[in-house]
Amino acid sequence: QVQVEENGGGSVQAGGSLRLSCVASGRTFSTYTMAWFRQAPGNERELVARLWIGSGRTEYADSVLGRFTISRDNTVNAVYLQMNSLKAEDTAVYYCNVLLYGAQNYWGQGTQVTVFS
Repeated sequence: QVQVEENGGGSVQAGGSLRLSCVASGRTFSTYTMAWFRQAPGNERELVARLWIGSGRTEYADSVLGRFTISRDNTVNAVYLQMNSLKAEDTAVYYCNVLLYGAQNYWGQGTQVTVFS
């Protein structure tokens, strides 16, 4: 079992920045990837950024490329999402996802990000 906890959401003016954090605990030794997804009202959940724990490789949605950065701290099983130049369309609930080898998925409870003009 893996527990996933996010922090760092909030409200920010367009053009501003926020940093989300996600800490995974429990059976994290077999973590394959950690990722951030988001879901806006009426929309499907979509991938924002993904990080492969073993290689450090990253992947981003086109809509956030160059503005968001995913990073990790392996010592505390944490992953972060630095969000810069935020836009109104970034408003959503952001979820942290932990994928283990063997395809077991774990999700956090979500954290609201609201960007206002």
